[in-house]
Amino acid sequence: MALGALVIVLVVVGLLPFDAVGNDLANRFAPPSPTHPLGTDHLGRDVAARLAAGTRLSVGFTVVAVAVCAVIGTGLGMVAGFRGGIAAQALTRVVDVLVAVPSIVFALVLTAVLSPGTLTLLVAVVVTGWTPFARLALGLTVREAGTDYVRSATALGAGPGRIVFRHILPNAIRPLTAHAFLRFASTLLTIAGLSFLGLGPQPPTPEWGAMLDEARPYLFLRPGLVLAPAAAIVGVALVVTLVGRALERRWGEPDVFRRALNTH
Repeated sequence: MALGALVIVLVVVGLLPFDAVGNDLANRFAPPSPTHPLGTDHLGRDVAARLAAGTRLSVGFTVVAVAVCAVIGTGLGMVAGFRGGIAAQALTRVVDVLVAVPSIVFALVLTAVLSPGTLTLLVAVVVTGWTPFARLALGLTVREAGTDYVRSATALGAGPGRIVFRHILPNAIRPLTAHAFLRFASTLLTIAGLSFLGLGPQPPTPEWGAMLDEARPYLFLRPGLVLAPAAAIVGVALVVTLVGRALERRWGEPDVFRRALNTH
């Protein structure tokens, strides 16, 4: 219920035609008012408008990043888990290596090769973000592959693709969905952190992490410029995490979840 309300609010707010980039230097640092509910920033831009417009990039981009990570990680984890042996061991080693390297390192390398921007940010997040899903999918697949119904399907001549997509995936989709909600918060914080460092969308594009960076010099002069995007990041991350915890308790696999959450 809370998640549905949050999604509706974010979608509606993100689609409203706010002027989030128009400068008004004569109205710099204006206090909150009916015209500017959260005041204006150092360039006279409406903070509420920028915060609302930022939902399209900050929240929308996080959803896309989590979805891409889930698809890649789940696919690799299920293939390795079903084949077992060397495939499972190889995937586990790759995951262990990527876990040891923070996302910021990949982001810095990519920035040196590419220019800072949305594509760079997405690649940096996905390079390491798929690993928890792969670890969880691997554990779930190994568990399901040993059940009687999978053995029966194999004995009846079902191919690997049919077994994975018709038998294993439907039983693993709920814990994987719960895990996606849990990964949302960390992905949102990673994206905001990388944008704060200037590795994401460039000004004047409104993005919550970039807004924090722009407001940092005015922390003591106008603390609201920092508090507004910070509250948005923490609030959205908290609500989605609470939903993820509720889904984990209802759908999750405690032992498999613990191993997956040790990744990043």
